[in-house]
Amino acid sequence: MSAGVIHIVALALLTAAKVAGPILISTLVIGLVLSIVQSATQIQEQTLTFLPKLAVSAIVLVVTGSWCLRTLTAFTKQLFDLVPTLLGST
Repeated sequence: MSAGVIHIVALALLTAAKVAGPILISTLVIGLVLSIVQSATQIQEQTLTFLPKLAVSAIVLVVTGSWCLRTLTAFTKQLFDLVPTLLGST
């Protein structure tokens, strides 16, 4: 594989982790807290955790949405800037 392709894949994975990280981490934390509450109260209802996770995900997406868009836009610009170097190396 070309070094340019490996660089693009590494950038893509890093960008995906940056964009998905806040939502995944907040959902993980709220799920853990609700699991502890369910264990303490012995309420074993599976649907009880769905709405709080959905609400927290929506709030985090609203708060970090503009940052996610800027990150994805910067990644796209970076890809377009790499196109001439990739075409020149073939």
